[in-house]
Amino acid sequence: MFIVLEGIDGAGKTTQLALLTERLRQRSPEVVATQEPGGTPLGDRLREVVKHGADLDIVPRAELLLFAASRAQLVERVLRPALARGVSVVCDRYVFSTVAYQGYGRGVDRGLIAAAVDLATGGLLPDLVVLLDLEVRLALQRIASPGRREPTTFAPARGRDRFEGEALAFYERVRQGYRDQAAVDPDRWLVLDATRPPDHLARIIWEKVEKFGLQG
Repeated sequence: MFIVLEGIDGAGKTTQLALLTERLRQRSPEVVATQEPGGTPLGDRLREVVKHGADLDIVPRAELLLFAASRAQLVERVLRPALARGVSVVCDRYVFSTVAYQGYGRGVDRGLIAAAVDLATGGLLPDLVVLLDLEVRLALQRIASPGRREPTTFAPARGRDRFEGEALAFYERVRQGYRDQAAVDPDRWLVLDATRPPDHLARIIWEKVEKFGLQG
């Protein structure tokens, strides 16, 4: 099974990824937990550029292509091989973030985004997308919280990144981008109120996962 966690920054994806991965590993020891951008040596280097390269003046189309390059490497080196072995994959962000952030947020042409996504993924889509939906002002408060500077699941935190410095209006557009995508594909998406307690959210996610037939 291929599961993706989505949401604006501060929605709690890292927490839910850790909880879900732990639960899955109780059923099957081999579970792949990964993130976008990143997940491979090449992807990790591109992540540093696109997330922390504030001095590089990255234009929106270049940003789109950097994400696509990281994704192409992740799909071919991690996602497809794992799924071919029958291993479940949990990923923090995927193509839906590109539509939300670069499309709705940055205003990049949707046709260009669709082409970049198709080239990078070869049509690989997840079985389940969990959207942790959060009101933008609350998300920005969480981002500014000193506690959020804790290390993430994958690497030490490095302070505020290029996206966390964006204005309220940017995140409003991004949030709408996620909600619009969920509305057109409700069978694939599980939309949750990210203000609910983490254990409550984890329980709902697990119940949804079990419906896909993960019975051990």
